[in-house]
Amino acid sequence: MTARPEGSSPRPLRKRRGPLIPTIIIAVVLVVGFVFFAQVWSDVLWYQQVGFIQVFITQNLARGLVFVVGGLGMGVSVYAAIKLAYRARPVYAPDGGPQDALSRYQAQLEPVRRVVMAGVPIVFGLFAGAAAASQWQKVVLFFNQVPFGQTDPQFGLDMGFYMFTLPFIGTLVGYLLGVVVIAGIAGLLTHYLYGSIRIREQGIYTARAAHLHLAISGGVLLLLIAVNFWLDRYTTLQNTYPRWSGAMYTDVNAVIPTQAILAVAATIVAILFFIAAAIGRWRLPLIGTAMLVITGIFAGGLYPWVIQQFQVTPSEKTLEGPYINRNISLTREAYGLDNVEVSPYNATTSASQSALAQDAQTTASVRLFDPSLVSSTFQQLEQYRPYYQFSSALNVDRYALDNKVQDTIISVRELNLGGLSPNQQSWYNTHIVYTHGYGVVAAYGNQATTDGKPVFMQSGIPSTGVLGTEDTYQPRIYFGQYSPDYSIVGGAAGSQPREQDKPQGSQSDTLYTYTGNGGPNVGNLFNRLVYAIKFQSTDLLFTDGVNDKSQILYDRDPRTRVQKIAPYLTLDGTAYPAIVDGRVKWIVDGYTTSQYFPYSQQQQLQQVTTDSQTGTGRNAALPASSVNYIRNSVKATVDAFDGSVNLYAWDDQDPVLKTWEKVFPTTVKPLSAMSGSLMSHVRYPEDLFKVQRELLTRYHVTDPASFYDNNDVWSVPADPTQSSGAKQPPYYMSLQMPDQKTPAFQLTSSFIPQTVEAGKSRDVMYGFLAADSDAGNKAGVKGSEYGKLRLLRLPTDTTVPGPGQVQSRFDSDPSVSTSLNLLRQGASKVQNGNLLTLPVGGGLLYVQPVYVQSTGATSYPTLQRVLVAFGDKVGFAPTLPDALNALFGGTGSTTSGTGGTSQPPPTAAPPGASDATSQLNQALNDAKQALQDSQSALSKGDFTAYGDAQKRLSDAVQRAITAESKIPGAQNQGSSGATPSPSGSASPTPTPSPSK
Repeated sequence: MTARPEGSSPRPLRKRRGPLIPTIIIAVVLVVGFVFFAQVWSDVLWYQQVGFIQVFITQNLARGLVFVVGGLGMGVSVYAAIKLAYRARPVYAPDGGPQDALSRYQAQLEPVRRVVMAGVPIVFGLFAGAAAASQWQKVVLFFNQVPFGQTDPQFGLDMGFYMFTLPFIGTLVGYLLGVVVIAGIAGLLTHYLYGSIRIREQGIYTARAAHLHLAISGGVLLLLIAVNFWLDRYTTLQNTYPRWSGAMYTDVNAVIPTQAILAVAATIVAILFFIAAAIGRWRLPLIGTAMLVITGIFAGGLYPWVIQQFQVTPSEKTLEGPYINRNISLTREAYGLDNVEVSPYNATTSASQSALAQDAQTTASVRLFDPSLVSSTFQQLEQYRPYYQFSSALNVDRYALDNKVQDTIISVRELNLGGLSPNQQSWYNTHIVYTHGYGVVAAYGNQATTDGKPVFMQSGIPSTGVLGTEDTYQPRIYFGQYSPDYSIVGGAAGSQPREQDKPQGSQSDTLYTYTGNGGPNVGNLFNRLVYAIKFQSTDLLFTDGVNDKSQILYDRDPRTRVQKIAPYLTLDGTAYPAIVDGRVKWIVDGYTTSQYFPYSQQQQLQQVTTDSQTGTGRNAALPASSVNYIRNSVKATVDAFDGSVNLYAWDDQDPVLKTWEKVFPTTVKPLSAMSGSLMSHVRYPEDLFKVQRELLTRYHVTDPASFYDNNDVWSVPADPTQSSGAKQPPYYMSLQMPDQKTPAFQLTSSFIPQTVEAGKSRDVMYGFLAADSDAGNKAGVKGSEYGKLRLLRLPTDTTVPGPGQVQSRFDSDPSVSTSLNLLRQGASKVQNGNLLTLPVGGGLLYVQPVYVQSTGATSYPTLQRVLVAFGDKVGFAPTLPDALNALFGGTGSTTSGTGGTSQPPPTAAPPGASDATSQLNQALNDAKQALQDSQSALSKGDFTAYGDAQKRLSDAVQRAITAESKIPGAQNQGSSGATPSPSGSASPTPTPSPSK
């Protein structure tokens, strides 16, 4: 053996790296990559199936391009600054001894210098690209903009400049400022690290390369600042102040001129920086920069402040008048309030006989069922199986029956997987067997059975009624507000059905195989794997419930589907179902919005659309974004069976919608494509109406001087049926406004004087707003009156009570309280329904249904009484006609259109009146005792005693009716006298409904 030389050390053995770690890294990368690919591919399949793949491609292509441009712009700039600074480093740095700290840093950095020089730009580029990609909508709007054809009152530029061009240029300048600052700092740090910039006792040393870098970066930065100053002239038209918006006197006469001066000054200083880069002298640019700062302080800040404090404030009303007028005019235009029809309404408070004769059609069709209260009634009467459910707030629509439009409370019977027992909630059951709801359930809005239940026009399983049968419309609800996150449906022709379909009473339920085209195919292994990853379900991958024809249904909420297809729309919080052309269609209202309309007042959507319904979760809340322009530009439909989505250009003159149609061509159908059946069910959207009514609390005033005085501000009243203090929601109902010849389906709201927090306000009526929702029933033709806003303006010295005052009167009226206490016997719960306001009889009529709900888990509200008020008088009876007759006097005068009158009651009671009164009181006492006995027997389960007590109750009620009819004028008393007891009409008895 050869001996190792003395003193030599053994050569270290190089360890061979095994393949395990690289293999793991590659596997992890592949898995993460495939997961990402699965998400993208599932979206591709979804958009392809629904027929809007171009939306997916265009949206992501736009985002991708903006990301790439933004990322490259930042990354290349930072890399160039670092690279140029490194190349220009001095060969021998001044004062660079071996112990110099920077030398040590350079030595430590050198092994990874290339990685750092590449990595830093990449990191900044990724952040900049992501930030830029989030602004893709501004980019595509700029390049596809459609002019408004209307100019602003200050600069005379088309409104499209402010809506599309100015936001894009502002974003671009902000991005470029970021690039210049970050690239400049990166370059300066490199110069310092490699010695081109050194801090010495004699001062700061800068090499020629660092000098050029500073001068050019400073010059470019100042040029961008100059552009920013110039753009700020235009953005003054979008200023927001506490009381108004837009460029006011100080902006026009001080801010705009000084911004122009500052823009010119910044440009001059930028030129001085470029000169300094050429001649190497810093004196001029430094002096220029100092002068720019001083000019900015005095011209940009102090001068406008002086103008505001010493010229505007002492004469504000006069000087601001023309600009306030701009704010009023353009705010009303931006929110569609420029054509509001305002009419004075000197409402009477005297409930005279036959006052409602000319409004008989309105009073006969008053909606008595509150859609937010009777959901549990629908649930108990029409659920059929625990795995069905109804929305917590039903919807109000109308249907033409026998050539008469009928207000309708409508919902669909949706699937409720939570209603399955725990041992039924297997993956197979919840995703393959229980897949859909069944049928439309609708009730007349103004009719009730004798025991207070809704009168259904469409109900049952199988679905039957005046709206259709299984032969005339498709009742299955695969797409709805409560559909499962995903379901596997479909199969080959002749295959064994697996989906639960219709309950069959005591027989086993029928099964069904989905025949629509509602979701991507998962019949092949690859797609199954993609969706197994998407939904994180191995069951989906290995189940035998998937076949070659299987489809997967997901993203099934109507609003979700529309939002994915039209990402530029803000959607109304309510989607409602209707039977349209033989299909159940969800109708969704879409808005185009902007926050850039000149002189228009900003509104925070979530704040102004929140009321007692959104507060309880019955309606979806809008996003917390600010807008100053809104249009109901799109009506969308989602088929409840196959999920197909159609977008219709409802406001085809909206320039914002036209611009988006250029971005996503052929996705929005013209108005002419809407069928007559669909036309008959579109409504004026709730959230748009809420935004408009909130603005009208101030912008009903169109005179600048009066607007400045701010002494005629209104408020939306609080919901008197809730203790939360939330706003009263608007109500849909068929209503005939004073200038209309026939009733129309409308959306309504009231106004009272301004309510100040921690302050007191009169709860009297100042205004009543109605939006016509009747679009007609002609295909492709919008009704001429649709969308018309009618505002009834009451005198400011009015004594007409507001909703809160009327509710207090209802609650405190002795006769009403006595009757309600009777209804509360046996621990029953009395619930006040929505308080409707109707301008009829020359005044304002209030109508409120009263529901009674007995104890028990399966109990539900039933309509038992109707409260009405007109002026200072109150009526209370089992039916609306009886309550109106009690309020106005007479019989037929309030319910027929004959215009008949009733004679006033005699001044002296005829013989026998006192006996009849005694009989009435005795009968009421007997009824009260019988009611108590009924509840007692029911609680003990003694149905024999309960039946006897019910017979005695019925007898007592009949005696009360007979005695009441013998008392002259008893039917005509208001709140000053006793309210009528149960009458002989087909109305509910005072008995609370027993638990079902």
